[in-house]
Amino acid sequence: MLKISEQVNIPSHEIDIKAVRSTGAGGQNVNKVATAIHLRFDILASSLPDSYKEKLLKLSDSRISTNGVISIKAQQFRTQHQNKEDALIRLKNLIKSVSIPKKKRFVTKPSKRAKRKRLDNKTKRSQLKALRKKVDYD
Repeated sequence: MLKISEQVNIPSHEIDIKAVRSTGAGGQNVNKVATAIHLRFDILASSLPDSYKEKLLKLSDSRISTNGVISIKAQQFRTQHQNKEDALIRLKNLIKSVSIPKKKRFVTKPSKRAKRKRLDNKTKRSQLKALRKKVDYD
């Protein structure tokens, strides 16, 4: 069971974990041992609350397919156990990210001093560039 928060848990049978061979350097071990983990989690078929499901499906994350399946491949570590833990942590963090409510943005205006400072800096920069021009002696 993967614990997301106090109220939200994901049963182990909803998470599909398969061991596959890693890619890249690793010597002879990489050809013999399946240490990488391929984790799949179906959002629509899960027991997550509906609000979590909606927010996850709205995310524009490359790990989430159009069918609503989260796919995570973990191959950072040399052992299968460490990669499994890494994949579960990444899934947990992804689901936790949608549980945090977004802060409401308040419309603000720059102060008069900030406007004046910006215009003064533009004027100084303009004068500096004007001094770089070729001098016309006529």
